[in-house]
Amino acid sequence: MTRTPAGTPHDPRGGERFNEERATYTVRGAAGGAAQPDLEAGVEAIRNVVKTLKARPGVYRMLDARGDVLYVGKARALRNRVANYTQVANLTNRLARMVSQTCAMEIVTTNSEAEALLLEAQFIKRFRPPYNVLLRDDKSFPFILLREGHDFPRIMKHRGARKAQGSYYGPFASAGSVNTTINALQKLFLLRSCTDSFFSRRDRPCLLYQIKRCSAPCVGRIDKAGYDELLGEARAFLSGKSDAVQRKIEVQMAVAADALDFESAAMLRDRLRAASFIQGSQAVNAQGLGDADVFALAAKGGQIAIQGFFIRGGQNWGHRAFFPAHVQEVPEDEVLSRILAQFYEEVPPPRHILVDRDLPDRALLEQALGELAGRKVEISVPQRGDRRRLMEQASRNAVEALDRRLAESGTQARTLRELAEFLDLADVPRRIEIYDNSHIQGDKAVGGMVVAGPEGLLKNQYRKFNIRKAQGNDDYAMMREVMQRRFARALEEDPERDAGTWPDLVLIDGGKGQMSAVRDTLEELGIEDVPLIAVAKGPDHGREGREVFHFADGREKMLPTNSPVLFLAQRLRDEAHRYVIGAHRDKRSRAISASPLDEIPGIGPARKRALLLNFGTAGKVRAASLDDLMRVPGVSESVAQAIYDFYHPGG
Repeated sequence: MTRTPAGTPHDPRGGERFNEERATYTVRGAAGGAAQPDLEAGVEAIRNVVKTLKARPGVYRMLDARGDVLYVGKARALRNRVANYTQVANLTNRLARMVSQTCAMEIVTTNSEAEALLLEAQFIKRFRPPYNVLLRDDKSFPFILLREGHDFPRIMKHRGARKAQGSYYGPFASAGSVNTTINALQKLFLLRSCTDSFFSRRDRPCLLYQIKRCSAPCVGRIDKAGYDELLGEARAFLSGKSDAVQRKIEVQMAVAADALDFESAAMLRDRLRAASFIQGSQAVNAQGLGDADVFALAAKGGQIAIQGFFIRGGQNWGHRAFFPAHVQEVPEDEVLSRILAQFYEEVPPPRHILVDRDLPDRALLEQALGELAGRKVEISVPQRGDRRRLMEQASRNAVEALDRRLAESGTQARTLRELAEFLDLADVPRRIEIYDNSHIQGDKAVGGMVVAGPEGLLKNQYRKFNIRKAQGNDDYAMMREVMQRRFARALEEDPERDAGTWPDLVLIDGGKGQMSAVRDTLEELGIEDVPLIAVAKGPDHGREGREVFHFADGREKMLPTNSPVLFLAQRLRDEAHRYVIGAHRDKRSRAISASPLDEIPGIGPARKRALLLNFGTAGKVRAASLDDLMRVPGVSESVAQAIYDFYHPGG
């Protein structure tokens, strides 16, 4: 549990010691202008950096010719650590490749090695370098928040930065697990979940009160003292004192039954059932463990899975498998250590972290996480008892998760090979881009790009294009505009095509017309070697399974209706369609909710609200006199004059 007091929350990672502006400097070596990998030039560039370094702790970033970060590392003594990269005979193949691409370095000095470890994790999360082990999970973890700052605090799901005042409980492994828990907690403690604005507008109880998931403080069905008692019980339950809370409810139920208050007794019985549901949904036995996270690693076939169980207050709040990237040639214990540092960069560390193996820098990691949490954090390898059995369960889950991953990867790899053969590609595509556009008679037109790779959809690389130039209901012109913008930018940012951002295959939702538009656009840009395929519904338009694949040279092919390659193409096309439809609906919704008042300089949300509350509609604001505008609360004479002049430019 993390508690944020009133005022500015304290972030142990913030403050003066993490002000990199005061401690960062860049050193460019002799290879500063090199564009091609060159091991000797890279070593010389690093030697030039070593001359400027001292034996003090810090973080270093290796940069390529474009200034992109190749690797982030930390050191207790920067001079000694960075100098190791100049000893070519001791470098692994992976490190030699990295050194050969290095043209410059950025150095950040810190006060301690523990600080350097935390800062290294921040930089890795920010820059995602290709030579660092990466926690490949772009989803933030959900928490339960008991939000304060109101007479009747609400219970809610929370993601992202923990800036709101209140008590945070988590992390939960998924949105589903936190939603299920909140639903049960509402039945157990009858806390409100509505927003403050909804709360303030109620004059009668809502449906949640009728189904016994809220005590309806909005209309006075419970007073503040009674609500505070429920809130205290909720905090105790979430903090691990669930048995005491249950015993208290059992006593209250017995008292109500003895007093023949059967309605209250029934309500208390339902609350007990909700408590039993939460405890009965525990997939692992975490009683007596308090706050702890459990991590186990499995490795096979060059891939690694790390299974995590998250336990707070002796309750299991879910588990998740992680599949870190860039783990080749990295020892398994070092992979686990690096992943833990990145994981706790955004999740508050518990008091106990259980792992399935000794870590090379366990003491340093404990010190760094202790600074982050503001208290002692212990990392240990369980040897016996319940903790050992829990670790064995986590290890089994890690192995099973990795087996599923490898099975899925094997099927996906086979399907991609068959796709490459069917489409006459030179090699299996590593990056597939799928394009579609959406509009209503040319209005609010949006184009979309979806990206997929050997491991599935790459959602953090999706991109939408607001159509600006294409006029009317012209799908071909829209597709030409999207392609021109996408590949003109690619030519500008990555002309050598070595950053992994160029597609090995482009799929277009459409037929011959769309194919011609895309092919001609790329030819105008001088791009003739990107494979293009248009996927149309075929002779039975509207029925899946008879898709026609149109090639850039005019050929057409079809696949059997039960082909895995066809299923893959359909999934990719449908994902592009889903994404661009969503973007179009968002754009249309924003247009519907837009107001003419938004166009007036100096009119923000507060003044717009005041004007609409006073006059009712934007049309009446337009018709208002200068004197009437000046009477609106929050509208000064100068602002009123600006509004009047906007609607009456002639005076």
